[in-house]
Amino acid sequence: MKKMIPLMSKRLTCMSLVASAIFTVLPGTAMAQAPLQEVTYLLPAPGTLPAFGPWMLAQAKGYYKAEGLDVKFVAARGGVDVAKQVGAGNAVIGGAIGDTPIIARAQGIPIKAVAVLGAGSLTQLVSHKDERIESPRELKGKTVTVISYTDTTYYALLGMLSKVGLTKNDVTIQAAGPAGVWQQFAAKKAVAMAGVPDWTASAMEAGAQVDILPADIYFKSMAQAILASDETIQKNPQLIQKLVRATLKGMRDIMANPKEAAATYVQHVPAHKGKEAQIQSVFEMYNRYVYSAQRVPGLMDEVRLNELQNFYVSNGVVPKATPAKELYTNQFVTGK
Repeated sequence: MKKMIPLMSKRLTCMSLVASAIFTVLPGTAMAQAPLQEVTYLLPAPGTLPAFGPWMLAQAKGYYKAEGLDVKFVAARGGVDVAKQVGAGNAVIGGAIGDTPIIARAQGIPIKAVAVLGAGSLTQLVSHKDERIESPRELKGKTVTVISYTDTTYYALLGMLSKVGLTKNDVTIQAAGPAGVWQQFAAKKAVAMAGVPDWTASAMEAGAQVDILPADIYFKSMAQAILASDETIQKNPQLIQKLVRATLKGMRDIMANPKEAAATYVQHVPAHKGKEAQIQSVFEMYNRYVYSAQRVPGLMDEVRLNELQNFYVSNGVVPKATPAKELYTNQFVTGK
């Protein structure tokens, strides 16, 4: 038996080493396989629209996953509906326009913008090149399409008209829906449309030769925004930080290389298969008219927000102004 003891000791020692190795590996393995936190992210329209490129890229490139999140995108019925759902706690996060909190707060909906994707306006005045529209003033007596009479692009058009002394009564404004807004324009049933880069690209694809007049020149409406409720901002700021950080990475990818971003986007959103060049064109328009010139990516401009709110109040869109600090927070883009 004495000769057997050393052999058994060696075996026990080997088993101990193996067990020790397994023990040291398992914690890391468990962490790597930890379940992701599921998050419902409301968008104001179907996520297949190129307008949501930053969000889709963040998902495609694993930016949300790297933050420990499994994000599921669900389409709501416009930005105000997103605000209502987020304010009611049916979703922790949502997308709209930077203007949306002005309307939502006036209705008692407790939400804020926690990031704005760009310093420019989402809306541009797009006209046929042969119409030679160089100012909103030249729209008098002519037809312009919008998506609806309650959409932010409509208010941006009214704002542009007001800066040149015109009202909605001086122009024939047609609410044509999400497809008709650019289809009627492309068919020359309207001289112009209050549109976003997605619609402009579709009209150009249909053969329209266009001139683009950024709304910012006349009326500083806003870009897309990320919305969260007061309650979530207060009780779970870490979650909002993760969502904002990942989404802004998607925007930066488009800004850095729209061609590469378009290829990744199309692979992730197969509805656009074979349309890489068109998506690249859309992304380049977003870079030029919407994303660029923002001092800090995601930063809300309070002066611009106040000017916009004054327009909404003076035109009866909302009954009274809300203190600006109740409409947004920059804490998730500045870290303060």
